[in-house]
Amino acid sequence: MSIKENSLVNKSFGLAQKLGKAILLPIAILPVTGLFLGVAAALTNASVLEAYPILANTGLQAFLQILNAIGKSVFDALPLIFAVGIAVGLAKTDKGTAGLAAVVGYFVLITTINALLKVTNQLPGQGVDPKSLGQGAQFGIMTLQMGVFGGVLAGLYTSWVHNRFYKLKLPEVLSFFGGSRSVPIITTVVGGIFGVIMFFVWPAIGNAIAAFGQLASQLGVFGSFIYGLMLRTLYVCGLHHVFYLPFWTTAAGGVAEVGGVMIEGWQNIFLAQLADPNTTHFFGNIALYNSGRYIHMLFTMPAICLAMYHAIPDKKRRKKTLGFLLSLALTCFITGVTEPISFALLFANPILFIAEALIFALGFVACAVTGVTIGSTFSAGLIEFLLFGVFQGNAKTGFVWIIILGIPFAIASYFIYRFLIAKLDAKTPGREDDNEEAESSLKTAYKSGQAKAIIEALGGIKNIEDIDNCATRLRVNIKKIADVNLDSLKETGAHNTLVRGKNLQVIYGPSVNIVRIEIDEYLESLNN
Repeated sequence: MSIKENSLVNKSFGLAQKLGKAILLPIAILPVTGLFLGVAAALTNASVLEAYPILANTGLQAFLQILNAIGKSVFDALPLIFAVGIAVGLAKTDKGTAGLAAVVGYFVLITTINALLKVTNQLPGQGVDPKSLGQGAQFGIMTLQMGVFGGVLAGLYTSWVHNRFYKLKLPEVLSFFGGSRSVPIITTVVGGIFGVIMFFVWPAIGNAIAAFGQLASQLGVFGSFIYGLMLRTLYVCGLHHVFYLPFWTTAAGGVAEVGGVMIEGWQNIFLAQLADPNTTHFFGNIALYNSGRYIHMLFTMPAICLAMYHAIPDKKRRKKTLGFLLSLALTCFITGVTEPISFALLFANPILFIAEALIFALGFVACAVTGVTIGSTFSAGLIEFLLFGVFQGNAKTGFVWIIILGIPFAIASYFIYRFLIAKLDAKTPGREDDNEEAESSLKTAYKSGQAKAIIEALGGIKNIEDIDNCATRLRVNIKKIADVNLDSLKETGAHNTLVRGKNLQVIYGPSVNIVRIEIDEYLESLNN
């Protein structure tokens, strides 16, 4: 039967849906590891130990170092985790091969860049901070500091290679290397090509970001807004290091004399003042380039999590999602780790992340105007708020303003996000499929052995681009919607079929896992 094709927005729905699902696993890993890393980083810092000797207990420090190692291992591997997650999530079938190919693709990407850095003598010399050159070590390999973006890029081109070549047929003598075995091989070549491209392209991106940072440092309070906006926008891509480094460690962040020594960079100045008993008030530029983070971590982000919770229409699903959202909020509140929330917003709807970035920047403006000077080392959560704000005294930091400003920020953020999530029908955690809860109780109508009939109803194998499933639905991306027979799908036991452009959601209820397995087995039998 004929079904009218929808707009370009609907055409991209399937890809966005799968990408969001692929990102969910890396997001779910972050809260606990972020908690480990945040607590350990804050309580093992040399300046903190000097200010609070009680924390220097040998047993406590050993325990904190273990926590730090665990958390750091995951965050250091985040680009690779995203590469694998995206490749597996976007692969049409044989997802294990896609995951392996993503590992190969990512390592080829960074090693190609490393080789080019060696050939061109651009690797940092002894005593040179790699970050000052836009470089960083990934798994012991010095490469350009692309952060999570490098992993996302590797995941995307790996999934493209996989979906294009996993059925590749070669001459009989080379047949062993055909099919899915060809995917890691071809990904090696593609990864090398992208490595060469990024070697030439990425430095220009890094230099542009750094130059923008220099401009922001000359604009006062308005510069703090630009700084906050850029910092947040670049944060989820892992590119924020390039932007903030000049402010933290060079004259772009200010110059001050501490203990008779001239020091550059607001964080260097802050750490020196923290150890100086003569400090009566912390460096003023901290208000421009750091304090606003505390409003965001302690108030705005937990309020956004609460908004996401209340935006779940079904109370049963709220209860199921509570633990996940609560862990996100607590991790952010205690340690200042916000990636899980930001990624959830970004992949639910980019507008939600744009709103977050704007609110984040406004927090910097509020602190710049009120002169709040709370420094930080790793993050800006409760731990560092207490260590570098409350325990230092209001006269030095103005920490009371964080609470005064934070409450209205939290209230405004909550209502803004309740409105945006509903208006955009954003698929934030717990809202991915509002009908799945009811569908899980549907009486199973599917009878085994109908995989062939389902494929034919979908227009045949050549009409199918991808098949996946969730808890109750078979999700299918097809080429020609006109070739799909909805009546035949219903005859196989489907309760209903939702059409969004070229994306179908065929509702079978809880039996969908069996449907998917039988379809995979049927398709595999055709290839043998």
